[in-house]
Amino acid sequence: MSDPRLDAALNVAWVLVCGFLVMFMQVGFAMLETGYTRAKSALHTMAMNLVVYPVGVLCFWLVGYGFMMGGVALFPTLGGAPLAHHELAITLAGHSLGLLGASKFALVTVSHDAPSLAMFLFAALFMDTAATIPTGALAERWKFSSFVLYAVFMSALLYPLYGNWVWGGGWLSTLGVSFGLGHGHVDFAGSSVVHLTGAVVALAGSLVVGPRLGKFRRDGTVAVMPGHNLPMAVLGTLMLAFGWFGFNAGSTLAATDAHVASIATNTLVASAGGACAALGYVWVRHDRPDVGMTCSGLLGGLVAITAPCAFVTTPAAVLIGVVAGLLVVTSAQVLERRLRIDDPVGAIAVHGVCGAWGAIAVGLLADGSYGEGWNGVPGPVRGLLFGDAGQLAAQLVGVTVNVAVNLGLGYAFFRLVERFHGNRVAPEAEMSGLDAAEMGAEAYHGG
Repeated sequence: MSDPRLDAALNVAWVLVCGFLVMFMQVGFAMLETGYTRAKSALHTMAMNLVVYPVGVLCFWLVGYGFMMGGVALFPTLGGAPLAHHELAITLAGHSLGLLGASKFALVTVSHDAPSLAMFLFAALFMDTAATIPTGALAERWKFSSFVLYAVFMSALLYPLYGNWVWGGGWLSTLGVSFGLGHGHVDFAGSSVVHLTGAVVALAGSLVVGPRLGKFRRDGTVAVMPGHNLPMAVLGTLMLAFGWFGFNAGSTLAATDAHVASIATNTLVASAGGACAALGYVWVRHDRPDVGMTCSGLLGGLVAITAPCAFVTTPAAVLIGVVAGLLVVTSAQVLERRLRIDDPVGAIAVHGVCGAWGAIAVGLLADGSYGEGWNGVPGPVRGLLFGDAGQLAAQLVGVTVNVAVNLGLGYAFFRLVERFHGNRVAPEAEMSGLDAAEMGAEAYHGG
């Protein structure tokens, strides 16, 4: 017979170790984004990946975590007793709809509660992943001081808002209980909460800041601006793939949950499916392999499987990854050639399009093998193909709300910064490179 206290201690340790793996993803992001940008702005790109971490963690500690998880009483797998909590809510049609947490600020009330501290660390590193996504999409023209303002806004308010609605007991998680839509919006590890949120904010920033100088020519052609170190980007991709096991498997919040093997395996095969699909598509279409697009396909597969990894079979995981790999290639072309959006690292396609696909995949392919009682609804999570059309509806509502709210608030934020401070470096600074102009140093020196 298992000892509940021992199980809880093991689960706390599991969450911490998986959090450490997620922290390693920051290294992957830094190398990926820097490799995809030009040498003259390499230090600036690396600096954004560095600084978003401490600024984001402190702002999330101070207020963001309280807004996101302040309405949660306890985390059952981690043990402990219910804690003081409060969720700001409105009543609609007789149902209480949570909007924002209102406790646990600066961890003052939970400063000696091990489950809460472990969960804060895990949640903060997820936030850091979302906050990092726009640093790649806006690289090579973003003013560093404006980036810091963004890091505060994203970690303190914007990310916690949607996070509360899905993971903090907010209204999207209760669509099932309140309105009979499946189990509410379900996102096991963050396809929508983390990746789609980061990508939508990146899109908002790209719309306001605009493309790099010379990217889109007057004659309608698109200039190729290759990154300076593709091997660095490949290493970053593989580091992200390694850290992703902590991202997905750790979201069980329980080493004692044997289903973690299925989650990890689904993560593995989806990434492979995404990489092979992107590689094959480009190879056939252009008669040559494309290493950069293969990296994007691998990451797209990872992003897409993040929401459904616990709820689907292994063949379904491969399918999800393959679709994601194809979506990365096609959506990146549409964004650049038709919509004229400049994204040096393909973040919007990888994290946005594939994040939306991953959330929708739950509503299609969840097979009823996991998720008993998820979000307070009896029974396991099932998608449309396994008998629950309501789950697909809940997933579509969650994706639509994410895009509408984060694009609207993100766009408003960037417009305000544009008016009062400016988002973009001077043209001469952009042409000469952001390392010297913004950072006062260079990533590489001759001689």
